[in-house]
Amino acid sequence: MSALVKFRKKFGAFSLSVDFEAEDEVLALLGGSGCGKSMTLKCIAGIVTPDEGKIVVDGVTFFDSERGVNLKPQQRRCGLLFQNYALFPNMTAKQNIMTVLRRGSGRCENSEARYREIAEKFFITGLEEHYPSQLSGGQQQRVALARIMASDPAIIMLDEPLSALDSYLRWQLELNLQRTLAEFPGTTLYVSHNRDEVYRLCSKVCVINNGRSEPVKSVAEFFDAPPTLTAAILSGCKNFSRAEAIAPRRIKTLDWGVELDCARDVPGGAKFAGIRAHYIKLSKEYAGAENSFRAEVVSVRDDVFTAIVNVRPEGAPEGSGFSTIRIELSKEEAKKYAPSDKVFAAVDPRDVMALKA
Repeated sequence: MSALVKFRKKFGAFSLSVDFEAEDEVLALLGGSGCGKSMTLKCIAGIVTPDEGKIVVDGVTFFDSERGVNLKPQQRRCGLLFQNYALFPNMTAKQNIMTVLRRGSGRCENSEARYREIAEKFFITGLEEHYPSQLSGGQQQRVALARIMASDPAIIMLDEPLSALDSYLRWQLELNLQRTLAEFPGTTLYVSHNRDEVYRLCSKVCVINNGRSEPVKSVAEFFDAPPTLTAAILSGCKNFSRAEAIAPRRIKTLDWGVELDCARDVPGGAKFAGIRAHYIKLSKEYAGAENSFRAEVVSVRDDVFTAIVNVRPEGAPEGSGFSTIRIELSKEEAKKYAPSDKVFAAVDPRDVMALKA
């Protein structure tokens, strides 16, 4: 199975333009609020009609503006799971699942036998007569996933399925979800704001940046070398400076006042530099490390499991709003530093990211 998604849709002043392909894998659609992630799923499912383009899933054309093809939602075999699970509140758990076994795309002759199989697989046995309001968040998720899988979907699309849950329940349900997706033989599209979920659950990432999709990257490539400022922010990077290339592998950071070597060629059009907070080394004595620069400690703050040391490079220009660099250290290591300390910070060239806007 595979999915080809390429379309445009205009909503007033906002334009959505996506172009990506996915195989039998879990592809994350990652982006900020309002960038078009959920709308992309709705266009694939047929809830919203694109202005132009083409959507093909598992060899079936869902939409093709040139050929005049636009299948109805019930013809598309899309398993779409919303954040609130969208269970029918006036139906029991069994009735919710039976809606697709009797009337939907997953209908079959022996629906009772199929229901028992699904109920056992998703640990719903014993909850048949419970209404959604009588189910916990985890139980509701299992019923919603069971209904999707009972429909025999050609594609699964999950719209932030874990975002409304507390941290402990989220972890338990993530494990259940991981098992379900591993067994699914087709494409899964996973919308999320959470980079940690994406890292654990997905194999590929497509960033949607202000209504436009960026090229698909493997999860490893996305976290190791995000190509744009938006992608770097979404991947969890916290230190950024405006920058300009001064050599094929050297950049000048305008907000930090520091020149840095890069292990990779600086791409054309690079406008920013990024450094992850846990990749920066800190010391009170010059250690001769590459990309070493003098700085002053601005603050030292305790975090849950680590400590955060904020420093300002000596060469940072006055008035720059991005001159402070965040460094994450162990609590024990951070005890060596205090505000106003003069220090040396260093970053390996492999950890300097040159980013496009």
